[in-house]
Amino acid sequence: MVSRDHVVHSACRYFLRHGTVDMDALARDLAISRATLYRVVGSRDGLLADVLWQLADHLLDRARRRRTRGGVDGVLEITRYFVTALRGSAPFRAFLRAEPETARRLLTGGGVHRRAVLAQRAILLEAGEGRPLWPEAGVDELAYLYVRVVESALYAELLSSRRLDLALAERAARAVLRQTL
Repeated sequence: MVSRDHVVHSACRYFLRHGTVDMDALARDLAISRATLYRVVGSRDGLLADVLWQLADHLLDRARRRRTRGGVDGVLEITRYFVTALRGSAPFRAFLRAEPETARRLLTGGGVHRRAVLAQRAILLEAGEGRPLWPEAGVDELAYLYVRVVESALYAELLSSRRLDLALAERAARAVLRQTL
């Protein structure tokens, strides 16, 4: 019996090699039938969302460990590292080019987005280094808004077929964070 965690781990490795997840090839790699694979993961979209989030979460963890500042500057430093690493990822760029509709659906409207907001909430709460920088009652909304600003830059080509200036997006993100201090 193969576990969901094992499948997601294998799918992450597959994605990093190919910039996609081919369910037939993944089933062969795991030495299971396609039917078993779908029984374990439910759907390709669900598996891809888990893969994209797991890879993003690793990047966020690395960015959080590299942070050298606190407060708003520390939050932006984490985001800058994350965005730069993600935009530099050949498998991720290949996925965006090959499957733009799937990418748009999963990254901005589904489980990846929800998990990104929760991760951003944690980043905002730790930014004060022991003292809250933002009111606890509004941190969920702030995290949501901040993630949407970052997504608008990171996925601009998926959302509007144009590239957004990252410096402009950072100024907008800084303004969102500063307005609520």
